[in-house]
Amino acid sequence: MAAKLYIVYYSMYGHVEKLAEEMKKGAESVVGVEAKLWQVFLVVVLVDEIPGPVIHFPLEVPETLSDEVLGKMSAPSKSDVPIIAPGELVEADGLIFGFPTRFGMMAAQFKAFMDATGSLWRTQALAGKPAGIFYSTGSQGAGKKQQPITQLVHHGMIFVPIGYTFGAGMFEMEQVKGGSPYGAGTYAGDGSRQPSELELKQAFHQGKCIATVAKKLKESA
Repeated sequence: MAAKLYIVYYSMYGHVEKLAEEMKKGAESVVGVEAKLWQVFLVVVLVDEIPGPVIHFPLEVPETLSDEVLGKMSAPSKSDVPIIAPGELVEADGLIFGFPTRFGMMAAQFKAFMDATGSLWRTQALAGKPAGIFYSTGSQGAGKKQQPITQLVHHGMIFVPIGYTFGAGMFEMEQVKGGSPYGAGTYAGDGSRQPSELELKQAFHQGKCIATVAKKLKESA
């Protein structure tokens, strides 16, 4: 039976999604691995009696942001990638989580998703699963690493960094490049910059690396 690798991400403006798509290609280049993309969403419900939006996170019932809210945020429409519920994470043999960062931490939308995995934490249902991270940041000084790794550790997952296995691409000095030994990444800037060819290659590499680890662990179980 093929090893299942789930690539779970939140992408407001599409930068993280582009990395995720390339990561899936890398994972599927490993024979015996089945990769699947999943995304998470927030639901914003406007309530007249309460000033400002009330935010609810969908657990079992997938929803999307309304066209009105997306328009106000200048965000493109969401893709048709299926929405994942926290409980579905247990089906995977390996996981890669992707998200934008806000003020040095993962975006609140993805943090809300991780907060909804409390029942999985109580039973340690994800313990022993290999997992990695990838991200989009606004600038080269943006934080992007420690918080998500802490969450993986609390779940008992095995954090799998890419280290410097990407080779010469890790030492590129002639062009702007996101990513680090922790995982693939891109610099979005004001949103107009899209992932470069080198950043996409690093995402492909990470998908292949973690898929290989997930396959080996599944075969040895």
